[in-house]
Amino acid sequence: MNEQQIALIKATVPILKENGVLLTRYFYERMFKHNPELKHVFNMGNQQSGKQQTALAMAVLAYAENIENPGVLMGIVDHIGHKHTSLDIRPEHYQIVGNHLISSIKEVLGDAASEELLEAWTLAYNQLAAIMSGHEAKIYTDKVNHPGGWTGWRPFIVKERVKESEEITSFYLYPADGGRIASHQPGQYISVRLFLPELDLLQPRQYSVSNSPNGQYYRISVKQEKGSTHPDGMISNRLHEHVQVGDTIELTSPSGNFVLEGKEQGKPQVFISGGIGQTPLLAMVEDLLTDPNVEQPIVWVHGCRNEQVHAFRDRLKEIATINPQFQNHLFYEQLDQDCEHARSGIVDLQKIADKVVLEDANYYLCGPAGFIRKQYEFLKETGVDPSSIHFEEFGPASLSLN
Repeated sequence: MNEQQIALIKATVPILKENGVLLTRYFYERMFKHNPELKHVFNMGNQQSGKQQTALAMAVLAYAENIENPGVLMGIVDHIGHKHTSLDIRPEHYQIVGNHLISSIKEVLGDAASEELLEAWTLAYNQLAAIMSGHEAKIYTDKVNHPGGWTGWRPFIVKERVKESEEITSFYLYPADGGRIASHQPGQYISVRLFLPELDLLQPRQYSVSNSPNGQYYRISVKQEKGSTHPDGMISNRLHEHVQVGDTIELTSPSGNFVLEGKEQGKPQVFISGGIGQTPLLAMVEDLLTDPNVEQPIVWVHGCRNEQVHAFRDRLKEIATINPQFQNHLFYEQLDQDCEHARSGIVDLQKIADKVVLEDANYYLCGPAGFIRKQYEFLKETGVDPSSIHFEEFGPASLSLN
């Protein structure tokens, strides 16, 4: 791109800040109208909620703001790349997306979309597509080079269902072909694909692997969104109500860059979760405890509505009993009088600051966006280095904190 074209891209930044979501909403409507087969690839729940449109608008804005040095966005590229490879997005999809994005810019901006501007954005998009697809090619290569690794969708059999709480059930998934499976990094997720008769669509969803690597199966622990007719809740309801032991579902191999760090250095590890956000963190804790000589402090902080919906509470008690380094701090919004092992209310790190603010610790936050932001800001205000705070937001990313 020449200097004039870069200037044209940067001149659109104010427009993207004000009307970016309008543009991306139009783009998705246009793309699904002309390429309805892509509805089987995209999460239609995120489409209906507007999360996907917002996430794309933020990504396009970030790219336009950094068009002179897109290398600074490699953290975002890696995050999106893992999402894309978990959905089996391939280079040819970028061509379809690019055609609809440029057409959307032309149709939304009208007379303001000069030929020079459209040419600049075409070049800019092709540059971005090359960066993304190139990075994703490396991720795909890493997957197939990993023992037991694969790309694309692979059939797995549900061999066990375990009710973990009133809302959460775990599914134990074994490869239908009897072959090896890739060892995931604790904190990673897998994509599950089911057919939804209500939408007449195949729909993918990402679920964190809630167990440490074992070479035999993956466990996902799913919260049922009871009574939900929103696409976001349809997969969880289908899993809970229709998928039984012996059934086959399709998975992609483990993805994600929200993983356990500093294990070898013996750093203190602090895990802070809200609701179903505990699932990737549980895999991290279990992996830490595979070493019987673990000596660093392991702090667990979790909040949910009440004891009845709290999954894995017995497992956490067991861990606390057998490992003196493990500290378990619970917050219940609805606290029974005879429940002595939890505090009342939502997670408030101020109440346990002396237990969680530790020197040279790594922090892992997982839960809703508002929950993550609150805990992140508290840790930052108490002097924790932001580079030591790692977080995973379920669904399309909307947070930019680090």
